[in-house]
Amino acid sequence: MSNSTAKIKKTVWSVVKYVSLFLGAFISVLPVVVCVITAFKSPEEYRSTNVMTLPESWTYLENFIQAWQQANMGLAFRNSLIILVFVLCGSIMTGSMIAYVLNRFKFPGNGLVRNLFLFASLLPGIAMQVSVYQIMYSLGWINFLPGYIIMMCGTDIISIYIFIQFFENIPTSLDESAIMDGCTYFGVFFRILLPLLKPAIVTVMILKGVGVYNEYYTANLYLQNKNLYVTVATSLFKFTGPLGNQYNYICAGVIITMIPALLIFILCQKQIYSGLTQGAVKG
Repeated sequence: MSNSTAKIKKTVWSVVKYVSLFLGAFISVLPVVVCVITAFKSPEEYRSTNVMTLPESWTYLENFIQAWQQANMGLAFRNSLIILVFVLCGSIMTGSMIAYVLNRFKFPGNGLVRNLFLFASLLPGIAMQVSVYQIMYSLGWINFLPGYIIMMCGTDIISIYIFIQFFENIPTSLDESAIMDGCTYFGVFFRILLPLLKPAIVTVMILKGVGVYNEYYTANLYLQNKNLYVTVATSLFKFTGPLGNQYNYICAGVIITMIPALLIFILCQKQIYSGLTQGAVKG
């Protein structure tokens, strides 16, 4: 009786597990499927059919052409690429250097600084936007791309802790040997430790890059001139208005913005998986 009861429980648990996985996958994939279907519908077809009705022709590309031209997505991709390159370089350098100092040097207030970083990560970013906007306005960095890049390079708490955890797995004997051979602290960091941080750097690039690429609120707030400083996240705002939203163009634009990220993932998935597993925070 006990064996049969155990088998029944195991079967029920397996059914519940696979059903929940199926529902989770269905909920995750459904918006993408709807977006793809809508992107290939003409305006008339979109107005006369529901979202799950397949388009009459999968070769209808007018939505993609209109989305690219009207949303000025060429300029948006260029601006987003510039922002991504400088923000990632700045965030990686500042985050790794701060982590190097906090991990390798013991000084009064080291624990306090770490706790302050942890406390800052608990504060919602939206709660500090008033003071941040006043600072940006006083510096004249509204509608100023370099100013926006500097703001986005602000201290990333999660990145700092990822680098700290990775530094803890690197023996200090490497530092001591290099210093005994006459290497400076900067030389130790740039020549020895930084090359060993590649997995952590990949992890930080994924987390920070996805956030910057998809960032809409701050880009819309500080880059108000949409004709000159449009980004990928704000470019599709042109298809929204008080009289309604043109979702067939929006979905086509969404697919266009997904293509670069999808290509990078396909080409670099080995490095991405390796970075996430080796550079993750360990307990």
